[in-house]
Amino acid sequence: MFLCVSITSLSLAKILSMRFSFKPIILTFLVGIFFSCKNQENEKAKTSKANLQATEKSYHQKYMEEIAEIKERDSVSTSGMLKIEGGEYIMGGNSAQARPDEFPQHKETIATILADETEVTNAQFREFVNSTGYITTAERSFEVEGETFPPGALIFNSTNPQVWWKFKEGANWEHPQGPESSIKGKENHPVVHVSWYDAMAYAKWAGKRLPTEAEFEYLARGGKENEIYHWGNDFEKATEFVNFHQGNFPVDNELKDDFAKTAPVKSFPPNAFGLYEMAGNTWEWVLDTYYPNAYSKLKQRTDGYFKEYYNAEQQKVIRGGSFLCSESYCTGYRNSARMSSTPESGLEHVGFRCVKDIE
Repeated sequence: MFLCVSITSLSLAKILSMRFSFKPIILTFLVGIFFSCKNQENEKAKTSKANLQATEKSYHQKYMEEIAEIKERDSVSTSGMLKIEGGEYIMGGNSAQARPDEFPQHKETIATILADETEVTNAQFREFVNSTGYITTAERSFEVEGETFPPGALIFNSTNPQVWWKFKEGANWEHPQGPESSIKGKENHPVVHVSWYDAMAYAKWAGKRLPTEAEFEYLARGGKENEIYHWGNDFEKATEFVNFHQGNFPVDNELKDDFAKTAPVKSFPPNAFGLYEMAGNTWEWVLDTYYPNAYSKLKQRTDGYFKEYYNAEQQKVIRGGSFLCSESYCTGYRNSARMSSTPESGLEHVGFRCVKDIE
């Protein structure tokens, strides 16, 4: 007689390390694999495995289903949106600072859309939360290997150049630096500590959507196709047009732009399309799944963007740079600059804006 043994796996919500790195990692739910010593037991194990695979849902699937249940607001408003005429442009790197993932340059065709003039503000996000009762990812506890960790998010640690980010329990969109902090008086600042899922949820309620990556670069360029920045090619003028980090990054910020962290929206001149802070202030989520070689695989896009989410390490694209970008680090305020993070990440320098299709 043989001893029949079954080996089952743990079901993990989020890995703790996602809270401690700029590009966190999530573990997917692991499907149990059952072993048996008899044919009858083998068949039973196969059935059990099939049933588990059919019923177990990934973290991503659960979140997307939750977002799908959000009801669109009663009266969809286009106040604060501008009609941006579509057209063709050349997308991709056009400066010495451009990275490999910004190539090859290629032609994109953008449809006419409505675009938010500004990043979504704390006041706008509060209206959404009050209307729906939505709870952001940073406000939810998470479990790793049976241990539950409290809600919180990553804040920038400028005092330690070796550890730029630290997890702060209680940090979220209402308390950007932790429980002791507040957004009181900052209603007109861009909302931060919002994940890609949070941005998608807001957009669903608002009757809008996130822009595609190609749309974002088109909007950022403001019709100035060959320029490095939305104001031109002269970096010396940057402090007049963008909230970013000046000085020895990350320990010394010279504050030539007058802002250590986020600035109120419309603090800097708009670009040629009339859109504010398309560069700097906060990185902004877009629809696309991130691929380093995205511009070489354009034929694989669906509906104009990459929407596959096929493994635990997949990133979503963020665009536009933030108050932490600098000449010595990411230069994210360049029109073609790309960055990414996992969709559950909430950070104090990431926000979003929405667009709306012309009906």
